[in-house]
Amino acid sequence: MRGDPRPIGVFDSGLGGLTVLRSLIDLLPDEPMCYFGDTGRFPYGPKPHDVVRAHARQIADLLVARGAKLLVIACNSATSVALEELAQRLPVPVVGVIEPGLRAAARATRSGRIGVIGTVGTIASGAYQRHAGSLDRTVDLTCAACPGFVEFVEAGDVHSDQVHVLAERLLAPVRAAHVDTLVLGCTHYPLLARTIADVMGRDVVLVSSADETAFRVRDLVLAHGLAAPPGTEARHTFVTSGDVATFRSLGVRFLGPEVADVESWAWT
Repeated sequence: MRGDPRPIGVFDSGLGGLTVLRSLIDLLPDEPMCYFGDTGRFPYGPKPHDVVRAHARQIADLLVARGAKLLVIACNSATSVALEELAQRLPVPVVGVIEPGLRAAARATRSGRIGVIGTVGTIASGAYQRHAGSLDRTVDLTCAACPGFVEFVEAGDVHSDQVHVLAERLLAPVRAAHVDTLVLGCTHYPLLARTIADVMGRDVVLVSSADETAFRVRDLVLAHGLAAPPGTEARHTFVTSGDVATFRSLGVRFLGPEVADVESWAWT
């Protein structure tokens, strides 16, 4: 069995996708990863859908050109508007983060009342509402946009009083709906999990798509014969379109020591 030594490509608008990458590395320790953080064009949430779709197309083409054997869109905004197109036009399997997270929430909820928080673009796309119709059980979905959360995370501020005050205001709709499960519908949001949990209360289960997405990737790797050769020493590479020093310092904080060499990328 020869195996496939090519990397798994992962991308996000910035640092949030590192939460997905952490789960991928933990579940698939032999697989090399190539992560692209588009911090130079961050944030994606407020941008028009056609702009986000164009960004996603550029990054996907870049990662595939660099040899990615499978692509993970570790960004809810990009998943919501670009997943179908990329899955159809790329020669490799493509995985998004919306469907795995929602299915995990459907398994976790007791009452059927599920909240979803995300960027303005993700919530406005209606992607979570559309996927809810394909679930095995009927759920009552309450969605709320949380502008500002991503910016705090990208600035490295995840515990301040200002973040807590913002969370109390933005989470009011899902609290009023008495949800018992809350989907963190942006890969940046797990980094705010402590604050979100404080505001929502201990009886509300927070669901991140990271682990479920990693399980989906593992299944595809095995199904398509893409597993790295046994004993492979996985090498993880990082590319950013923004400031390298900032990406490296926050990347180490949010992901761990795997963030060592970071390559700068300039869009032309």
